[in-house]
Amino acid sequence: MHKVSVLVGSLRKASINRTYAKALGRLGADLFELDYPDLDLPLYNEDLWADPPEGVLKLKASVEAADAVLFVTPEYNRTFTPAIKNAIDWGSRPVGQACWPDKPAAITGAAGGAIGTAVAQAALRSVVVGRGMVLMGQPEVLYQLLPDAIDAEGDFTSEKTRDFMRSFLEKFSAWIAKHG
Repeated sequence: MHKVSVLVGSLRKASINRTYAKALGRLGADLFELDYPDLDLPLYNEDLWADPPEGVLKLKASVEAADAVLFVTPEYNRTFTPAIKNAIDWGSRPVGQACWPDKPAAITGAAGGAIGTAVAQAALRSVVVGRGMVLMGQPEVLYQLLPDAIDAEGDFTSEKTRDFMRSFLEKFSAWIAKHG
């Protein structure tokens, strides 16, 4: 079983991406042990390393203890969210102590529109690779989360969606095994 740090780029409690990430977690419970660090962090400021915020230390500890990272990003203004960018910035420092290098990673996200979070994922790819993570490029999951797609228990309601998402999770598990 792989330990995965799941970085959900929405800070909203009722976020569709948090709901989606949790549904993925339920579907892949036999493959992964998931940790969802809180990304509600202060904006990156080098001066704060004198007394680092507790949330930053928890984020770095989550990623360092994980075998891989799963980014679950909404799309804000045709890019990934400031919460994800800020988490990446915090995890990149102090210099020489980044938690990202060589970490297997995958990107997904959910939105109400037909192309899901395609543009946000494309923008995030270059940052993830630039930080030295080993990014799984395929399959891409550009998920349009429609009403009633996830039930009250947190499960995908469509068998076709469950099968597709399960395939994504199995490929991510294999990616981690190969590159971890």
